[in-house]
Amino acid sequence: MFRFNLTTATRATLCAVFSLGVVLPGVVAWAQEDKFPSKPIQIVIHSKYGGGTDTTARMMMIRTRRGLDVDMTVVSKRGGSGAAAHQYALGRPRDGYTVLALTQSHLYTIARGKSPLTIDDIVGVARAMDDPTFITVSADSEFKSLADLIAASKDKALNWGVAQVGGTEHIGLAQFAKAAGIKFKVVPFGSGAQMIQALMSGAIDATLPNVSEAGSQVQDGVFRALVVMAEKRLGDYPDVPTTYELGYKVKTSTTRGYWVLKGTPQDRIDVLSKAMVKAMKHEIFANYLKSAGLTVADSVAGSEVWTKQIKEEYAKAENALRDLGLIE
Repeated sequence: MFRFNLTTATRATLCAVFSLGVVLPGVVAWAQEDKFPSKPIQIVIHSKYGGGTDTTARMMMIRTRRGLDVDMTVVSKRGGSGAAAHQYALGRPRDGYTVLALTQSHLYTIARGKSPLTIDDIVGVARAMDDPTFITVSADSEFKSLADLIAASKDKALNWGVAQVGGTEHIGLAQFAKAAGIKFKVVPFGSGAQMIQALMSGAIDATLPNVSEAGSQVQDGVFRALVVMAEKRLGDYPDVPTTYELGYKVKTSTTRGYWVLKGTPQDRIDVLSKAMVKAMKHEIFANYLKSAGLTVADSVAGSEVWTKQIKEEYAKAENALRDLGLIE
């Protein structure tokens, strides 16, 4: 057996070296890996850079990266209305460093069997935006109220503008039509902007734009909002009734938020959710929402609320797509 008699100076030197991690780099590395997060986080989007999903993600990241003390980057994986992003996520560790941005498109893709995922693979992290839907007509329309529109639609299918067949507006319209017992004909335009233009030009009878898409036209009197498809009235549109108060238990909104794959450690999901929610309640993100006619109170939510909403949205979408004959 060997014994080492260390002087006080030697002991002090060794302690200093150990504290710097020079002798035991493995211990330092282990300590860093044990901390979450300790490296950059990817936010995976399914759409092009510069679009609404990308912009929302970057606005969320401004304060979130500061709270987490790591960098965050946006990675675009386009294709299949979310399917390519899902496939990419499946090839990544379920460690909290790969977070996906979600819109309803992801849910429709899963419901139609065009994704490698099922709805049970999705765990919500935080909701960033909940953008309610109006039912609108042009200001010079003969329909002055929702009752007028419903009465006219009992015998004749009016032309309703939607962005995509099987998209959010189409599904919302199908649910409302079923509740109200009306006929309808959808006219797809490829985007919400073109849908809005069609209503302005008189090419369609009605449409279902989000607050962020048509709020300014409603406030300026170019469009007449007959109803907002929500449970409670919107603060900026106090005179617009809701579907719920008129007796139609149907609500539709475009949502954006963040999620991870099932199997990601819950403690890491909690860290991400807390940081994102705090960041999105900051005035920077609040002003971003305000510019779209939305509020933090109605939009931002944590993991539990968001996961529950995702499951509910999926169930509604699945039923509507089945009613429309788009899935079996």
